[in-house]
Amino acid sequence: MSISIRFGSYLVEKGIIKVSDVIKARTIQLKKNRKIGQRAQEKGWLTHDAILEILAIQEETKEKFGEIAIREKYLTKEQVEMILKEQADNYIFFGEALVQTGAISVEELVEHLAEFNKLKMQS
Repeated sequence: MSISIRFGSYLVEKGIIKVSDVIKARTIQLKKNRKIGQRAQEKGWLTHDAILEILAIQEETKEKFGEIAIREKYLTKEQVEMILKEQADNYIFFGEALVQTGAISVEELVEHLAEFNKLKMQS
């Protein structure tokens, strides 16, 4: 098995879930696990152009989005901290998303994740 295989691909290869289940779970993740810029824009704190400017700086400097937004005075430190807390509170892992869609039970998730992690450690 390849070291870089993803858990979803592993479950599909084992016949435990379907590709459509992976897509559904990833869609849930995309909706829940939004980036700082997206969250700030939803709150009316950043414009699309501001996000693009921050991303351009980030591309050059490799700094964190929030650090740039604060330094360039697009967001306050408090706003960035609030968004980061929201991200942490609302983050959903791939396995959790699979359980939410009904593709796999919590018990199956735990069992297969343990098996998958053992295989990855052996590679």
